[in-house]
Amino acid sequence: MNILIIGGTRYFGIPMTERLIGKGHDITIATRGKTPDSYGDKVSRMILDHSDEASIRNALKGRYFDIIIDKIAYSSNDVRRILDNAECGKYILMSSSAVYTDICKDTPESDFDPLQHPLEWCERSDHDYGEVKRQAECALVQKYPEQKYIAVRYPVVIGENDYTGRLRFYVEKMIKGEEFFVDDIDSRISFIYEKEAGDFIAGLVDSDLEGAVNACSCGDISVREIIELIQSATGRNALLSDSGEPAPYNGYPKYATLDTSKARSTGYIFSDIKEYFSRTIDHYIKDMK
Repeated sequence: MNILIIGGTRYFGIPMTERLIGKGHDITIATRGKTPDSYGDKVSRMILDHSDEASIRNALKGRYFDIIIDKIAYSSNDVRRILDNAECGKYILMSSSAVYTDICKDTPESDFDPLQHPLEWCERSDHDYGEVKRQAECALVQKYPEQKYIAVRYPVVIGENDYTGRLRFYVEKMIKGEEFFVDDIDSRISFIYEKEAGDFIAGLVDSDLEGAVNACSCGDISVREIIELIQSATGRNALLSDSGEPAPYNGYPKYATLDTSKARSTGYIFSDIKEYFSRTIDHYIKDMK
């Protein structure tokens, strides 16, 4: 298939692209040209600025792709700029579990319906992350109702190459013996491992799945359990304090987990959450020595 990947040179975009190359697809990578890649002559490349209408028009106008995988569409205008200037058989949008305003235990896809949410044409900076992702989905289903699509709703992605540094924060604080603040140590949260995040999207290229889909690892984990895994690996205790630096994963309710029955219906087998948490923690510990 002829596949356009908008953003495929960073984090879980790399295993996603590598899997698609391995399956023999005709891949074009669209980026701003600022991040190097190691794909060599296995892909075609184009320069495209997602926030610049003229840039997108010049790169895509009149082009047809069997699949467009858009990893960097944050807002309704991001989606509009792509779909107004290129045609595709299927559009795969990198969405987020942040679209759920009241995320709870085993949250189903039906808890956010982009057909029922008021559409606003906006940019990434106009709202918080959850709202701009909601608006991206709203634009897709309300303005392009005939477009076949999948909106992949991931929770937090973690792994050895995580540039956000959220899990690394906990490891560093505990190794250095520094205080930090956790607002609810027993909040249970879904995550997904970086390689699986890439692999799952790559697998959707050949899937009949449509609409929104949650995807995350098997099981969930609490901040307490994350701290215990780090303590076991380092022999260091967490210094929790109300006056410490606020930790990542604060702000979650008692449960922030996803129903993944739709994703699992594709046959994809997600790994156990604690297995890759331990592996990622060990990587950070070695990296800090």
